[in-house]
Amino acid sequence: MTTGTTTPYRSRRPTGRAGFPHLLRAEWTKFRTVRGWVLAMTAAAVVIVSLGLIFATGSHSSCSIGTVEVACPKPPTGPGGELVDDRFYFVHQSLAGDGGITVRLTSMTGIITYPPPNHDKIVSGLVPWAKTGVIVKDGTRQGSAYAAMMVTADHGVRMQYDYTHDTAGRPGRVSAASPRWLRLNRSGDTLTGYESADGTQWTQVGTTHLPRLPATVQIGLFVASPSDLTVEQSALGGSVGQARYTQATAVFDHVGLRGTTPGGQWSRDDIGADGQTDWQRYHRPSGVRESGGAYTVTGSGDIAPLTDGPPIERTLIGMLAGLIVMIVVAVMFMTAEYRRGLIHTTLIASPRRGRVLAAKAVVIGLVAFVAGVAATAITVPSGTRILRRGGAFPFPVSSLTELRVIVGTAALLAVAAVLALALGALFRRSVAAIITAIVVIVVPYVLAFASVLPDDVTRWLLRLTPAAGFAIQQSVPEYKQVIGNYAPSAGYYPLAPWAGFAVLCAYAALALGLAAHRLRRRDA
Repeated sequence: MTTGTTTPYRSRRPTGRAGFPHLLRAEWTKFRTVRGWVLAMTAAAVVIVSLGLIFATGSHSSCSIGTVEVACPKPPTGPGGELVDDRFYFVHQSLAGDGGITVRLTSMTGIITYPPPNHDKIVSGLVPWAKTGVIVKDGTRQGSAYAAMMVTADHGVRMQYDYTHDTAGRPGRVSAASPRWLRLNRSGDTLTGYESADGTQWTQVGTTHLPRLPATVQIGLFVASPSDLTVEQSALGGSVGQARYTQATAVFDHVGLRGTTPGGQWSRDDIGADGQTDWQRYHRPSGVRESGGAYTVTGSGDIAPLTDGPPIERTLIGMLAGLIVMIVVAVMFMTAEYRRGLIHTTLIASPRRGRVLAAKAVVIGLVAFVAGVAATAITVPSGTRILRRGGAFPFPVSSLTELRVIVGTAALLAVAAVLALALGALFRRSVAAIITAIVVIVVPYVLAFASVLPDDVTRWLLRLTPAAGFAIQQSVPEYKQVIGNYAPSAGYYPLAPWAGFAVLCAYAALALGLAAHRLRRRDA
């Protein structure tokens, strides 16, 4: 009789059932051992940084006083740090503490200089966002905090404050037969706006809290009229905007002030005026006339966010070249398996083919993301500083928006690399996959911003193709209260940043699904 010990059974995972972490390590080893791929990804990051900084260094802006070239003044900055347009005619008095102003507005007329089709005469009319009404403002400094109740040419009564905020009231224009009463009250740091058709029954339009307002503010009447913008299709297919000088005139009566004001004479300021146009010199300058208790005020300009100037994403001009390099590497990472006949060995080691493709996607996506973050984290802040020193003032953005542009661009590169990898698995030929990836990702973007197609066509390209993902870079929003050329050729995307990025992700997911299906059915 023999005796002995029994060795307990130990389960061993067969090589063909390697876990996903093991697959990740294996695919990462494949990637890093090919020196050309590593160098190419490094070169892509270097290209993004170098081209972005070269662009910023070469961007200068200057102004002239007579024949002398001087640095351009920085545009005024609003309470939220945004660049603003703050130009209007202001008839005002000081208000200490709580109080308010009530007026009746009986007329609003204007002129537009040299509009199409012939650009040969000055016509009567108002641009849609010409505005006039009552305002409470922290002094006369451009960019200071304010709240205003107003009537606009085509957008009815509005309450606007601190440049970016807009609340709609009753629609319709003002006339002698249909006057508008406006009221703006201050109580502490709370500003409340009202409107009325008869001066008896009042409707509240909006309210806001402005803790930045000092104890003593300026209160009074204002008129502003933005430039008339005409957007025309260029010969190449894009759009070209032309802005012309405009002016508005409003007639106020029943002007009543409540609170501690010095009374007597009104102060008069053309806020933000930097001289007069030739038309103003020889025709009708901005100003105010008083007669029988009625005030006729004429002014130009706007009180709104500024939409002219380079956004921070402009520093990422080299991203397109870096993206093409990453597309080539991502495709080669997949097709090299077929070209060298290694795909059979890979699938024997891991029969679960979908997991092999997923591991490759994770590796190439992470490599592209890391390279993208490293490049954009250097380029965006450094490039914006260089632009400011050169007098080309980029739009200031919040820290969260800057982070979204930096990280979002890296995510865009990562998802685009995954999409290219999936195309490599579908076509299994490098040239076909690279060309397809460039055609669906890069070409629509180039067509949209090179002004070679009509804006309506490019909007659909940036909605329906993977190039929609570039919207993740947009840092400056559209403002409904600002007339602008919000077209792709001007840097605006038809989809919100994350919505556009979701379109790219959907394409990558679809391509991965199709690639996995084909990989399960056929090795090579």
